[in-house]
Amino acid sequence: MSKPKTPEDLAAAYDREGVLGHLEGARVTFALDEELRAQILKGARRRKLKNVSIKLDPAQIAALRKIATQKAMPYQTLIRSWLAEGIRRELLAK
Repeated sequence: MSKPKTPEDLAAAYDREGVLGHLEGARVTFALDEELRAQILKGARRRKLKNVSIKLDPAQIAALRKIATQKAMPYQTLIRSWLAEGIRRELLAK
């Protein structure tokens, strides 16, 4: 891809050619406040929940609901628990 000159050129180039070939496989590092990190790892962070929006495949939603029903819990709670576990796992891997 030739070097785009404007954001519009860049957007058009990515629409045409995709972005996967331009992504780097380098590991991204970020830092959390140590107290926040410790609270997350202990599961001690109980804050007011905030709404987010995410698009999911209808089949994924159906599967989530079925799994949540089998576990006798609301499916949003299941999603939150999976996200929390994934975050803990990533933090422990570092």
